[in-house]
Amino acid sequence: MSKITGVLESVYIGSPDKEFAKDPCASLQLELDGIVGDRHRSLARETWKGDKQPQGTKRRNERQWSAVSVEELVAMQQQMGLNESLSAANLGANLCFEGIPNMSQLPRGTILKFPSGAELLVEEYNPPCVEMSAKLASIYSSNSAEPLARGAFSRAAKFCRGLVGVVEVAGVINAGDEVRVQFYQPPLWLARLMKLEEDS
Repeated sequence: MSKITGVLESVYIGSPDKEFAKDPCASLQLELDGIVGDRHRSLARETWKGDKQPQGTKRRNERQWSAVSVEELVAMQQQMGLNESLSAANLGANLCFEGIPNMSQLPRGTILKFPSGAELLVEEYNPPCVEMSAKLASIYSSNSAEPLARGAFSRAAKFCRGLVGVVEVAGVINAGDEVRVQFYQPPLWLARLMKLEEDS
């Protein structure tokens, strides 16, 4: 199956004065360098400790947007034993989708297509970080009498934290939009070449 359909349940924008959390809004304007008004908008970024290149290296920004899904938020919330809903805004996500099975497992190269013609390209899985886990432990409380462990989020989100990517085609996206998910497919010439290699 090369295409599936979901819904953009909600959208968020992050102001420069906030470290993690983002604010809900009705729509987002996408440009080729990212989301207008969002603190992660840029064509390039500096790497951090533990990144692919040495810390402080200027590289292409593959994290212009981040996304989570309603279904995976519920799974993380249950795993963490929270007494309230886990918010996409508190996870610093720009997009929250519904109806896309195992969204965090969408492969690199997947295209998310919107009614306006805007397109987002999936770059990679967004692994949970220690700082986010500690921040959420200070915001949320558990169903038990025990405080939420600082590493609870990191453990619960190990395989369902969400995705990051870049803007492929500019346009406006709105909360409630239908989104078509198109998996990456190699061009016909490459598929034929790969088939020849397998048969030899």
